[in-house]
Parts: sequence; structure tokens; C-alpha cells
Amino acid sequence: MDYQVWVNGEYVARSQATISMMDRGFRLGDVVFDTSRTFNGKVFRLRDHLDRLYRSLQYTRIDPGLSKDEMELITLGVVQQNEAMREGAGDDYQITQIITRGVGPIQNPSSPNVSIWIDPLGGPRFAPLYKTGAHVVIPKTRSYTAEQIDPKVKHYSRLNFVMAELEATDVDPEALPLLLDTDGNITEGIGANFFMVSNGVLKTARDNDILQGVSRMTVFNLAEQLGIPVVEEDLQPYDVYTADEAFLCSTPYCILPVGRVDNRALGEGAPGPITNQLLAAWSERVGLDIVDQLGRLTQ
Repeated sequence: MDYQVWVNGEYVARSQATISMMDRGFRLGDVVFDTSRTFNGKVFRLRDHLDRLYRSLQYTRIDPGLSKDEMELITLGVVQQNEAMREGAGDDYQITQIITRGVGPIQNPSSPNVSIWIDPLGGPRFAPLYKTGAHVVIPKTRSYTAEQIDPKVKHYSRLNFVMAELEATDVDPEALPLLLDTDGNITEGIGANFFMVSNGVLKTARDNDILQGVSRMTVFNLAEQLGIPVVEEDLQPYDVYTADEAFLCSTPYCILPVGRVDNRALGEGAPGPITNQLLAAWSERVGLDIVDQLGRLTQ
């Protein structure tokens, strides 16, 4: 579907949107972004996503020329611009703010390029995995550390993710990568935080070298609501191999059960009981069945 996207103040068909090849975002990865999604046409936790976006902008010293409130209004305008198309398809989508530093030397670049994109949810890939569990592989490529490119900044300098995905699919063509830090601790997947369950306790990595995910924050909120204890701690592959259950969480699919890690089956099968509790609670919060919606997108 050719959604309307917003590029530097103008709406343009998604298939026709362009950016200069001289732009620093294209040539140097000098760009930050953030992605949220809609549920029944309403953007979920938009302000939390924008708070993170503006922290990334502040860290990288890019001035978008728009206040956070202005960015919020424009984003909601883009959603409204595409509402008729969304309703016609019975769909939801991802919405992404992308800000580059512009063209020219870092001392005196042009005005930043600001765009707001609409993308499909990617349901056909993920929908079957709610029944069987995703496969993940721990590759040799490591996560960036805070001393290199801080993973708390949502940026497009992601060649490590590309290499990690290539290495994972060499082992298992259907696998998603789960990266380690330089000390051998579990960090995150590609655009996804990782959780595991051991003896009824939900465990996830500390946020030293990971993205502080809004979906991760939502899992914390839901776990508290359900009375599920949560621990942030260093986790090694051993802990994952011996876990009772595990899942990835990310904007497009919310919570995705994990069934195998490095070709080892986890627990008694995916999804596990706590994963199912959290999925049900998330569906209740947003007013639709997450699994059912992604399943319908495959038909």
C-alpha cells in the first residue's frame, strides 16, 4: 500500500519519497530515528517514543528544528492522513520519525532532513512464530558498547546487526540473532529486547549496552500488574539455554515467543505460560488480539 509519508513539510507517496545521496544520513549514518505503531489507528505510547527520540537527538547534537510538541502534532497528522487507507485494509502500521543532520561538513551542515514514514507491520514473517516460537542464534558479532556507539541512542549505524543476522541465518535460515556484549553477556536482538523466565522470575539484561525499549517498558508495566517478579541482571548463554521460556519484545510484534536458541529447544515448548499471560495482558491493554491481527495479515 502506498501510504502518504511526510518529508520536510510535504506529503508524498511512500514509493516516491527521496533523499539526496549527499545527505550525511546516507553517506555517514549521521541520523537518528524512532518507531512506534498503531493499534486500531491510535499510536501506542507516542510520547514515550518521542522522549527517547529527543534524547537521541540531544546526544548526537542534531537540532531537528521542531519542538517535541510540534513533532507529536505532525506525527498525529500523518496518522490521520493515512486513516482512510488503514481502515480500508483493516490494518495497523509502524510510524517512524527519521532525522538526519543534513548535507555538508559537520561544522556547517544544511538544515536537517526530517521525515515521518509509514511501514507495514511485517505480519507474514512473525505470525506463525506465535505458535511455534522464534528461533534465535547467538552470533560472534557483538553489540556496540556505550564506549563505542551507545545503544541507548536509536541510530542507523547498524552494520553489526546486519553481520549478526547473516551469521545467524548461516546456522539456521529462519533464525533471528541474539547478540552478546564484549564481556559475553546477553544484550538484545535486532530492534528487540530479550526476556527469559526461570523459576517464575522474568529476567532481562541491564540497560548498560541495550536500547531502552518502550516495549521493554511495557513488559515491566504488565509484569507488575500481573504480579510477575522482574530482575535486570547480567545473563550469559548458559542462563538462556537452561531457561523455562523466553521471548523477544519489539514495536511491530509486541511479544514474540522464542522456542529454540542455538538449535536447543527451550523449556516445554513455546509459548510458555508467562509469555501467554503477558501477551493476553498486552492485547487487553490495546483493545485487540495481537496474535489474531498479525495472523490476519498473512491471509
